[in-house]
Amino acid sequence: MRRTISGVAALAAAVSLAACGTSIPTQSAGAAITITNCGEPAQFPSPARRLFVNDGNMIAMALAIGAVDQVAAVSSLQRDADTLRRHYGDVVDRLNVVAPQYPSSETVLAQRPDVMVAGWNYGYSEETRLTPASLRAQGIAPYVLTESCRQHGGQRRGIVEPWQALRDDLSNLGTITGHTQQAQQVVDDITRRLDALQYAPRPEKPPTIFLFDSASDTVFSSGRFGAPEAIIDSAGGRNAIEDVDDSWTKVSWERVAASKPDAFVFVDYPPQTFQQKVRLLKSRPGINRLPAVTEERFLNLPYALWTSSPLNIDAAEQIRKALERWNLVPESTIVPRFDDRVAGD
Repeated sequence: MRRTISGVAALAAAVSLAACGTSIPTQSAGAAITITNCGEPAQFPSPARRLFVNDGNMIAMALAIGAVDQVAAVSSLQRDADTLRRHYGDVVDRLNVVAPQYPSSETVLAQRPDVMVAGWNYGYSEETRLTPASLRAQGIAPYVLTESCRQHGGQRRGIVEPWQALRDDLSNLGTITGHTQQAQQVVDDITRRLDALQYAPRPEKPPTIFLFDSASDTVFSSGRFGAPEAIIDSAGGRNAIEDVDDSWTKVSWERVAASKPDAFVFVDYPPQTFQQKVRLLKSRPGINRLPAVTEERFLNLPYALWTSSPLNIDAAEQIRKALERWNLVPESTIVPRFDDRVAGD
């Protein structure tokens, strides 16, 4: 999943207006552009006119850069609809939702997209036979979420640090859709807010934060290439599994206990509720005695704030304020633009 705040308000208004724009850039039909995606050159129509976008984080990218009228269909929106509506307005209700979760290849093809925006484990999967290669074979240009790019052809994901991954995606999607100016405005806004967080006072030793997505016999969390790494670091904390060379991944309960986190942050993500996750922590021997658990230092934020998206900066600001409330970092003048805390926090 991370700035002078007083100067950001006017720019934020401009970004919001851009996100609700309705005009599609005019360029010559049949034109094509080449960009770099996952470290390789990739060709896309210019401008793309029928995007199929999977998952709330990538839908947020399309809305933020003002490309809503080029989005032919979306999937996996439902869990993020309220969050995106809060950030981008009722333009969310104009989206054509064709699948409640990850789409099948048949669902995608039925929408006749010229570009699909998804990622490995964010819609693309060999198991479902919906892959960049299968889309190319059908004449559809596949864009791969940079956070999900595979390392050296393997299954581990992440090839650049998370903030750079986000900037690359916003810039690339701005180029593909012809909304380069709006995309740059979004990037500039994120950069300004990151600067403010960077200059906020920090303790000598950053508090250790554990990102808790879900759990069973193992715990699903995020390593150094996932958006949460950048978010937690920018907020003034340290990701408990920053040494894991992956984006989203599983670790043992023993690893959770050994990290001795000062706080837990949760992904509001089904099928486990926030309350169920807290009960797991409070019932697990060893972990239930951690100060983070006994003092209930818990923050629950929506999925779209944790997965690589323009909303990562909002997550960083909200974690910063939580760390201040818990006296884990010094007070600052950071004021979150939104309050996205959800059930039970």
